Amino acid sequence: MTITPQFVTEPGDDRWATSAERHLWMHFTRHSIYESGQGHVPVMVRGEGAYVWDDQGRRYLDGLAGLFVVQAGHGRRELAEAAARQAEELAFFPIWSYAHPRAIELAERLAHYAPGDLNRVFFTTGGGEAVESAWKLAKQYFKLTGKPMKHKVISRNIAYHGTPHGALSITGLAGAKKYFEPLVPTGIKVPNTNFYRAPEEYRYDEKAFGLWAAERIREAIEFEGPETVAAVFLEPVQNSGGCFPPPPGYLDRVREICDEYDVLLVADETITAFGRIGDMFAIARFGVQPDIITCAKGMTSGYAAAGAMIASDRLFEPFRHGTNSFLHGYTWGGHPVASAVALANLDLFEREGLLQHVRDNESAFRTTLERLYDLPIVGDVRGAGYFYGIELVKDRETRETFSDEESERLLRGYLDKALFDNGLYCRADDRGDPVIQLSPPLICGQAHFDEMEQILRAVLTEAGNRL
Repeated sequence: MTITPQFVTEPGDDRWATSAERHLWMHFTRHSIYESGQGHVPVMVRGEGAYVWDDQGRRYLDGLAGLFVVQAGHGRRELAEAAARQAEELAFFPIWSYAHPRAIELAERLAHYAPGDLNRVFFTTGGGEAVESAWKLAKQYFKLTGKPMKHKVISRNIAYHGTPHGALSITGLAGAKKYFEPLVPTGIKVPNTNFYRAPEEYRYDEKAFGLWAAERIREAIEFEGPETVAAVFLEPVQNSGGCFPPPPGYLDRVREICDEYDVLLVADETITAFGRIGDMFAIARFGVQPDIITCAKGMTSGYAAAGAMIASDRLFEPFRHGTNSFLHGYTWGGHPVASAVALANLDLFEREGLLQHVRDNESAFRTTLERLYDLPIVGDVRGAGYFYGIELVKDRETRETFSDEESERLLRGYLDKALFDNGLYCRADDRGDPVIQLSPPLICGQAHFDEMEQILRAVLTEAGNRL
């Protein structure tokens, strides 16, 4: 094997893309488009603020914060410098029966931000690992406290919770699971909170719809047997399907149901934590106390890989005694460099008031996107904070959606490339009904919102003309 030296490209130079096509196995990617020569691998080489540049010198507005990650924006020198300082001091040491200052400081900081008695922080390197850790903790906790049959988990249709086998079982996307089955059994699915697609009798009463959706969780627990159900996993604002906020009263009712049946409530905040909805943890903004929070992504604004499971003191209690141990861990969990970056990132949040910035501007973001309602293809604009989905429809009056073939032509045949070519990086997704998702860096303001809307308007207008 030969090692190709790094090179710098000029516009028209495709060496990076050619090398990627030959060696890089990209995630969730249809490689056939590149193998056939019909496409050019987009190669991003630089970022600054809310923008990224490719190897051809083209600039793009990052309308997805990388992947719901780059909260503080690109090119933050202070975060890079925090990583360099820590690497010089202590580049690595595991937290397997040991500790180091940055992991201790970060655990204390996260416990301070977390609601209620969520004071125990178990570090991972990503959200899927955090979800996996939470399910394992739930199962072991109940075994240690005399309820060994409690092992099943309930989650929502279309929800995405990660790719490890356990987390994938909790995921409610059939297409993401079919090639990897059989998975870990006993993952039960219930309806999500897509009010736009609510049953007809609840279409004009959001609170009633929310209570109806919550009661489906109660029914599932009773059907499976409360003595067998360990946890309910949900995102405060569900990602897949296009940003489903919780209807009024929904989360409160889910909390009551979990309390009634001694089931743990796990808030999967892989996306919604660290300011995405305007609070450090979105579940706190909705006024509900979970038993566990899982988080990752925005913890470091993407400048290093870090994730965490934050558990209540009650769940840690059995592990304080005798020979009990949570026999679970990750080599890179609580990595010194990642922890140092996370601390610097959280300092930046406080210094620049990013949470307040999101709360001050979220209504402007929504209002700007709602201008697109004058396009017949736009059925619904929904979300919270800096996290929005635009559902596309064939007929707005009837809310008729697209067939699988039509969705394929619309999203992958046109929208994906057209949005990118027009300078907007975002997500066109059909894991559910076709949507465009927008989740920009938290530093964005009205000028960025206007730019997004203008690009979306031009591209969606053309998409409507093609129907």
